[in-house]
Amino acid sequence: MKEVVSLNNVTVQRDGKKLIKDINWKVHQGEHWGILGLNGSGKTTLLKVIAGSMWPKAGSGPVDILGRRYGKTYMPELKKSIGWVSQAVDQQYQGHIQTTALDIVLSGKHASIGIYEPITEADETRARTLLHQFRIGHLENEPLAHFSQGERKKTLLARAWMADPKLLILDEPCAGLDLYSREELLDTLEEMMGSSGPTLLYVTHHMEELIPSLTHTLLLKDGEVHAGGEKAEIINEANLEETFQVPLRVTWEGGRPWARVRRH
Repeated sequence: MKEVVSLNNVTVQRDGKKLIKDINWKVHQGEHWGILGLNGSGKTTLLKVIAGSMWPKAGSGPVDILGRRYGKTYMPELKKSIGWVSQAVDQQYQGHIQTTALDIVLSGKHASIGIYEPITEADETRARTLLHQFRIGHLENEPLAHFSQGERKKTLLARAWMADPKLLILDEPCAGLDLYSREELLDTLEEMMGSSGPTLLYVTHHMEELIPSLTHTLLLKDGEVHAGGEKAEIINEANLEETFQVPLRVTWEGGRPWARVRRH
């Protein structure tokens, strides 16, 4: 099966501290992974390595993404195939609050903040289709300043989809959302993943966000892989208690795992 992500003994070190250590991880085409761990466990560092915005320590093993080896490929071209939605991307729009939803989605074609390349009629049609698929078609001509948090997140997801990425990285996309907005966003994402979507890497603190279309789970602890594999096998009380360092009870509902702390 074709490998989308292949990390071999990857270590990232900054100021003498190892942020991730000897990571070995493979993601194959057709798999979608949820990545869980406490703050400081290395989740965001791992994503930055995969996205090509952070480089491993000298002597680390190779990083192969979408069949291309980092250090031996032209990164700007490869990055066009990698969608990224995070708080950092959201913050880049702080100075662009009058930009409309349509223009934000259109900018995703070239992964830019703003539109600097020619836009075709077909591009506009695709952007409008994405806005409707994410249930925000009514915001097409509305400025970002008028959006709720949930609407902002949906607009950035549609922007990431615009370039038809082969790999989509979501770094805590539900952070800051209320319960209604979170569930609506997850429901929309589940619908989008059902129609030949890109390979998805979804980082979260909250295992109930692991929607049914996520097939696999990676658990990180102290910068290392604690466990990884098919979601139903990895999400169990023993693994989760070790990862989150609290006694947990796990139940499944609607194809999603739910956890609560066990009180003695």
